[in-house]
Amino acid sequence: MNSINELVESCSIIIWLASAFHAAVNFGQYPYGGLILNRPTMTRRLIPEKGTKEYEEMEKDDQRAYLRTITPKTEALIDLTVIEILSRHASDEVYLGKRENDEWTADEKARVAFKRFA
Repeated sequence: MNSINELVESCSIIIWLASAFHAAVNFGQYPYGGLILNRPTMTRRLIPEKGTKEYEEMEKDDQRAYLRTITPKTEALIDLTVIEILSRHASDEVYLGKRENDEWTADEKARVAFKRFA
């Protein structure tokens, strides 16, 4: 860092990524990814090539062919459980700009700056 402005910019980026950006990306996962058909975590087959038996099956019943390729039940349950747990807010979560104790520091300048930030 060569200046206070560079330090402020770096800290602002870190705060943004670790707070609002993370929340925006993380907490929206389950409503979409909670349905394994929307976002299967693995595939068990390649896309079939024209002229193969698998391609004919896909043309005949594309949904059945798709369901045969995606994550099996056991792995899907594990994946969905992880997504659900990671998408929840912690019961003891303290939000950015909040403090459980107003006397978290004796430094008055820091408390005034924090109040302005909050």
